[in-house]
Amino acid sequence: MSIQSRVIVELRGRIISGELAPGTSLSEIVLAEAFGVSRTPVREALKQLQTEGLVDIRPRVGTFVAAPSRQEITELFQMKELLEGAAARLLAQRGRVPELDALEANLSTADAAVRSGDQEGYAELVHEFHDLVMRGADNAKLADHYRTLMNQLAYPRLVHTSLAQPGRPTRSDSEHHHVLELIRAKDGDGAERVMREHVRASHRALMDGLDRAAPAADGGEPG
Repeated sequence: MSIQSRVIVELRGRIISGELAPGTSLSEIVLAEAFGVSRTPVREALKQLQTEGLVDIRPRVGTFVAAPSRQEITELFQMKELLEGAAARLLAQRGRVPELDALEANLSTADAAVRSGDQEGYAELVHEFHDLVMRGADNAKLADHYRTLMNQLAYPRLVHTSLAQPGRPTRSDSEHHHVLELIRAKDGDGAERVMREHVRASHRALMDGLDRAAPAADGGEPG
């Protein structure tokens, strides 16, 4: 891996995980020192991450971790709904493939996480569930678009906000079970429809969470 590639991978991971929060200022000098490299690979890495929608470069102002607006989050979720719905349909059409065994194991572990109130563990299983559906679709072009979309959403950070809403983990787990039932039944139409409904429900929970957080961030009481 080249120096520039290493910087891209590391910065991308920190942004997606939320370690570098939206709006964080990114200094070429500080990053170069942190990575032990010159400013050139850092500058090129930031340009690449800008094309991926993860970094906002403002001439004569500075470089910042991108902070998607509510409208942008909604638009990204609309695309997520389309892509994951298509993936569920394609997986249902493939029949009994190894990903189905992995999905069944995922849901068994997820059920236990929900029962025990392990929100952190369940959040990771949610991410894995959707990745398995996408992998099971066996469509490289679809997967490429999905990966870019999820990076722009910084999904691992947002999923915690969604799952923090009262009762959402239980409903989410039930929705996953319904999706898998339809995939196992080779019902492509049903699998796509229910997966899209699930993504819309996740989006609503996320926006509710952002609404509750906004008053607190402004110094008021959460709603």
